Amino acid sequence: MKIRQLEYLVAVVDAGSFGQAAAVANASQPTISQQIRVLEDELGVQLLERASNGVVATSHPLAAQAGLATL
Repeated sequence: MKIRQLEYLVAVVDAGSFGQAAAVANASQPTISQQIRVLEDELGVQLLERASNGVVATSHPLAAQAGLATL
């Protein structure tokens, strides 16, 4: 787990989409998507619910904390 991956997770949860998170994090959308997938694989849990209209954090504690980090 890398700090950058956690920063990307917070950006995606805050923005509600990978594209908007990419703009905020000054990174490409594929990079953010890939890094979050790597993080999920390392942890063995799904952190985001992906849908055609955006993403939301799952109920996993790490994902929930990412959502609270922006408050």
